[in-house]
Amino acid sequence: MLRETLQGFDRVRALRWENGALHLLDQRALPQQTLWLAMHTSAEVARAIQALIVRGAPAIGIAAAYGLVLAARECAALPAGQQASAFVAAAEALRAARPTAVNLMWAVDRMRARLLDQPDAEQALIEARAIEAEDLDANYAMAALGAALIEPGSGVITHCNTGSLATAGLGTALGVIRAGFASRRVARVFAGETRPWLQGARLTAWELLEDGIPAQLIADGAGAYVMSLGLVQWVIVGADRICANGDTANKIGTLSLACAARQFGVRVMVVAPTTTLDFATADGGAIHVEERDARELTDYAGQRVAAPGVVGFNPVFDVTPARLIDAIVTERGVVLAPDADKLRAAFFDPHH
Repeated sequence: MLRETLQGFDRVRALRWENGALHLLDQRALPQQTLWLAMHTSAEVARAIQALIVRGAPAIGIAAAYGLVLAARECAALPAGQQASAFVAAAEALRAARPTAVNLMWAVDRMRARLLDQPDAEQALIEARAIEAEDLDANYAMAALGAALIEPGSGVITHCNTGSLATAGLGTALGVIRAGFASRRVARVFAGETRPWLQGARLTAWELLEDGIPAQLIADGAGAYVMSLGLVQWVIVGADRICANGDTANKIGTLSLACAARQFGVRVMVVAPTTTLDFATADGGAIHVEERDARELTDYAGQRVAAPGVVGFNPVFDVTPARLIDAIVTERGVVLAPDADKLRAAFFDPHH
């Protein structure tokens, strides 16, 4: 019943496979312009991931899977002795497109294992579609599990974009918020603007507006003040990587929200599919945090806003320690007050 209700909130898609090409909704242009770009080669997909045409950890994993469908098709046209090596090179290029999001690496590794590094485009397409379908199912499961943790009438803060635009559909953290609104558990939403790319202002606020969910856009620095007023009971965010001990990499600014939440008695929920869990990384200190061009900070809309000579530092993610997280929600269950032992007991399957 809840899934049927939530489908009314699940109208947007970030990507689609159509006529032998991967079509990506250019998220740099939203919400002013709806622009679909067709990708015909794996290299084009890798560049699109790097350029944030497609973004969100689950979505870039799905895009990379379809990128390997294109790679398989390209490699099949090469001499037999070159096909496998060319396919592996394409896979490595996709895997390296964004270094922090583990979903990307998981999807590429799964595709390679399924195909045994042989460029079989038909089998690749079957596997890519399965990855996309599994992510959508996971999001609906997480939405129900996460919403059940929220008391009726609550206010929430979210950060960055974790909705349909970042996933196969519905969303991770935004899926929970949608389910919470549908079940009258979430009464109000505050969306942080998420500088410097403004994913919250451009994408999350737009998705919530389209859904008819009451939401207010706030400056990134306003989160602590909103909490101090008692307006919110939960911070609900997604994740790009969850370490074995529960330390979580997410969009820059998440750590600040988690610290403020602890100060003001607000709980923190991380919502991510099990593909985001990285048991090979012990803790957050081992995560490679991506840094992007400082001009994303010093310039705006193509115009310099900082004085000449000003130097920027532009990390894309930060790492929130597990001790500041009250719940990690995945499609396979919820872990409260997460730590290494609880996560391993709940999710680690050596045969999976």
